Amino acid sequence: MTIHKEEATYGATSSLSQYLTFVIGSDTFAVSLLKVKEIIEYDVVTQVPRMPDWVRGVINLRGNIVPVVDLAVKFRQRANEVRKQTCIVITEVQCESETTVMGVVVDSVSEVIDWHANEIQAPPSFGTRLKADYLIGMAGSGKKFSLILDIDKVLSIDELLELAPTDEAIADVTTDCVAGVSEAGQL
Repeated sequence: MTIHKEEATYGATSSLSQYLTFVIGSDTFAVSLLKVKEIIEYDVVTQVPRMPDWVRGVINLRGNIVPVVDLAVKFRQRANEVRKQTCIVITEVQCESETTVMGVVVDSVSEVIDWHANEIQAPPSFGTRLKADYLIGMAGSGKKFSLILDIDKVLSIDELLELAPTDEAIADVTTDCVAGVSEAGQL
């Protein structure tokens, strides 16, 4: 069972849910464990031209192409160096009626933690670098708080499609390339 924003905000139920916590920079984040397929070691990521800077590229996961997003860059932080603890959390995100597998680069994975709905507080209306709709809420993790992400919104395919080049832009680039080749051939 996933916690909806209404439950997190009002603590309406005492249901227990599990979350995977991870670190990006100096911040701790969490996602519903139901959205996590697996955690893999950071390895070869193939860059894809003309993608936003927060898309690191794609990986080959057992024969499947999986896009990899750098959450630090997406959240307007500096991209961190890949270290021994750096890993990719493979998630399943829902876009309309379709499920898509995507990876997110994190500095390190912390733990799986159980939170009751009444332990999750509404996200702050100030002081966070994230878009408000990226957050479900926040909950205590020792002395710090973990920001609980709505991973479906953070990894929205619609957002990627908005940034992808249009057919018209691709046609313009193709025309420019063909014209450049023709001019070079005439020299």
